[in-house]
Amino acid sequence: MALVRSLLGAKKILGRSISAASTSKRASSSVPKGFLAVYVGESQKKRYVVPISYLSQPSFQALLSKSEEEFEFNHPMGGLTIPCPEDIFINVTSRLQ
Repeated sequence: MALVRSLLGAKKILGRSISAASTSKRASSSVPKGFLAVYVGESQKKRYVVPISYLSQPSFQALLSKSEEEFEFNHPMGGLTIPCPEDIFINVTSRLQ
């Protein structure tokens, strides 16, 4: 049940982020089907394109929860922003591959 709530929460975050990104100038960069763009970092943000399959992974969901706590649905980059150090993001996502 907790997994379902997490997935619904992630879907809600992404749905609003994607709609905001569609009006953003940054959205002009294309993202392949089956992937999504995320912005990672604490002060300076770097763009990463990750597979949507990550959304079902508990470790990635923890990053999304941190994003929701900090930004709610107002992401400053126009897309999904994950407020963690880049090296932690790389460490988490490298374990998912």
